[in-house]
Amino acid sequence: MSNPSVVSTEMMHITDAEFHSIRDLVYKRFGIALSDQKKSLVVGRLQKKLREHGCKTFKQYYDMLIADKTDERISELANQITTNHTFFFREPEHFDFFKSDILPWMVKEHKVKNDNDLRIWCAAASSGEEPYTLIISLLEFFGTDYKNWNCGLLATDVSEKALAAAVGGVYVQARMQGVPPTILNKYFKKVPDGYAVTDQLKKEVTYRRFNLMNKTLPFKKKFDCIWCRNVMIYFDTPTKHELVNRMYDSTVNGGYLLIGHSETLDRNQTKWKYIKPAVYRKEE
Repeated sequence: MSNPSVVSTEMMHITDAEFHSIRDLVYKRFGIALSDQKKSLVVGRLQKKLREHGCKTFKQYYDMLIADKTDERISELANQITTNHTFFFREPEHFDFFKSDILPWMVKEHKVKNDNDLRIWCAAASSGEEPYTLIISLLEFFGTDYKNWNCGLLATDVSEKALAAAVGGVYVQARMQGVPPTILNKYFKKVPDGYAVTDQLKKEVTYRRFNLMNKTLPFKKKFDCIWCRNVMIYFDTPTKHELVNRMYDSTVNGGYLLIGHSETLDRNQTKWKYIKPAVYRKEE
């Protein structure tokens, strides 16, 4: 006699029609393009949720997603489908350029305007490593002058699970490999599970859930610099162009966009001016 408390580890079956329905929903809601080769990945990531909700088929699961008016189930889907692989000081050339070129330009521009509000958006915050690295870069750049600037950072992601990890700010030892010892000692504290960012870093980041597929970006003021790295690799070309053009309209003249080094923009499809690999600028 089988034990009903034991969860089956057998892979569930998904039909082509079921996969296409879920694939189209993922594309419509999150802009992520899933090829037919991703069918087994979808099963592997979603079958636990099907069993949790008592769904015997992927059609039942899809119907549940469509019927849900709270967006809770769609949020669960985002958590399962999106990949949140990142680490501190990822692609360090960007952070070097941020401190050597972008921040000096921002300071100069804001002094001319007699305005101390520096506007930076990290549009794919994931579990928080990139936003916290940005705040560390700002603190290191300004030093004691930091208090004279409003340098808070907006960090958004579609995954509530990733954002919860970012707000918690605790990282296992293995995730700290790229952090220089001086930075580790200055901005992190040892905890039983690894390292936690200091309250000084936490209070400088505002985390919000936001879907990059929203047709409008609901921000009152334009940004000096937008970081949108290593997320557009999941988007098809039209989706990517629509997004970066919306970001263009939400950036001040002369402002910057940084994308992942594995990503590129078609310069015939966007107004952004290429500066160097993965760095673009809105011409003044």
